[in-house]
Amino acid sequence: MNRITALTYSLFSGILLSAAWPVAGFFPIIFFAWLPLLYVEDEICNNYQTKGSFFTYSLIAMLAWNLLTTWWVKNASLGGAVMAIVANSLLMTLVLTFFHWVKLKKGNKYGYAAFIAFWMTFEYIHLRWDITWPWLNLGNCFAGNIKIIQWYEFTGTFGGTLWVLVVNILLFRLIKNYRNKLPIKKLAVIIGLTLFIPILISLLVYYSYNEKYAPLKAVIVQPNIDPYNEKFSNLSSEEQLQKLLSLAIKKLDTETNFLIAPETAIVDYLWENKIHESPDIKMLDSLIKIYPQLNVLIGASTLQTFGPGQAISLTARKFYDSNEYYDSYNTALQLNHTPNIQIYHKSKLVPGVEKMPWPSVFKYFEKFAIDLGGISGSLGTQEEREAFFTTDKKFAAAPIICYESVYGEYVGEYIKKGANFLAIITNDGWWGDTPGYKQHLEYGSLRAIETRRSILRSANTGISAVINQRGEIVQKTNWWIEDALTTTINTNQKITFYTRFGDYLGVIAIMFSIVVIISTLGFNTKFKAK
Repeated sequence: MNRITALTYSLFSGILLSAAWPVAGFFPIIFFAWLPLLYVEDEICNNYQTKGSFFTYSLIAMLAWNLLTTWWVKNASLGGAVMAIVANSLLMTLVLTFFHWVKLKKGNKYGYAAFIAFWMTFEYIHLRWDITWPWLNLGNCFAGNIKIIQWYEFTGTFGGTLWVLVVNILLFRLIKNYRNKLPIKKLAVIIGLTLFIPILISLLVYYSYNEKYAPLKAVIVQPNIDPYNEKFSNLSSEEQLQKLLSLAIKKLDTETNFLIAPETAIVDYLWENKIHESPDIKMLDSLIKIYPQLNVLIGASTLQTFGPGQAISLTARKFYDSNEYYDSYNTALQLNHTPNIQIYHKSKLVPGVEKMPWPSVFKYFEKFAIDLGGISGSLGTQEEREAFFTTDKKFAAAPIICYESVYGEYVGEYIKKGANFLAIITNDGWWGDTPGYKQHLEYGSLRAIETRRSILRSANTGISAVINQRGEIVQKTNWWIEDALTTTINTNQKITFYTRFGDYLGVIAIMFSIVVIISTLGFNTKFKAK
């Protein structure tokens, strides 16, 4: 294989991976998208005349996949997009290079097992460290095809990743056996079973799943305030809140349980120790008095000072005129007829936007944070998730803020705290009219399946929606319009297997990866893959 052919095959893999991705992609492509790159890798292993390194070819494939699928990040920052696409591609390439190293050392069976384990380990880590960007985790590919992944309530998206990698490897082995005139019948049967049994199981679950009747009536508001030209500049917080409430009042009635409003709907910073003094909070209190059952779940930007003797967080900011410190938060609030305002601080923060990675090392660089139409810089977080309960404890919302909805096990932590429905509040305006905000919406369907919780989704701009417990988007607004939805969803108290055990498949992958690395380091004989 010459260099041009290898580069072409590698590029083709990247194109296929992107072509499978929501929202415009055709998901079956994902089951053979890795084949061209696996062919290049195999040629390098078995033919030392093949020119070039697998690192280079992998990088071409991963750059193509990342660029073609997440190019829309440039709408916020061209420099940020370049950095994110290049960094993520390099990380993926390192994973593939380690797989190639193991396969060279230990042969096909061990090597392909390492590919699966290493990739799933990468996805597990990518959900948790400070430069987290799990947008392209392979299990997300099926977000727009929820009928075939109902078993995510047992595996989460890691089950989808495992499915994709196993089918690709088996198909590659089938093609190789066919070319070498080796038996393929048994392998073809295994591939068919591996591909179609999960789909059949999912369809059975989908058509047999019935939500238990436990109604909650809600109004979801999409005020559609331009995050660049209005939200943080030309419209006051009072004007924006009045606009939001004028939309809500048209839909509210005395039986409404929840009003869901988007991320940073309250623009003026609220000091949490003086929160009841805010004119915006008083305006909301006036609305609540009219509707006896109403709870308002709304996004805000809040601040909190550190008192004497309190430990100062790594994200704390110093007052310019004193020695005191404070933290800034992207916050969800819940207000009702009691004086107690429930507060949750967003804790899965967007790297380079809301959080400077490893703040103890890079805190100085937080002034270079990218502005994506919201509060920026290194924000404060909280250690545990929190559910917002109504006064009678009948309903409990998971207050999920924007980017947090991409994280399966993380969302499950709200359920363990008692949440019986999910409320996603977001501001997707910075994406522009691109696949980005549409992918973000469809990823919410994955969380609904994993947790078997209905979702109320309020977007400032983007798409607001209602998603049922099977992951179906049953109501939604259009892009870039003012709107409000009235809906009734069913709440759910049951805990799914995935919610209980989280990303256990990722943990297994990590353990296997450690064994593989130790074993490979102790195996010094290099030979051709068989």
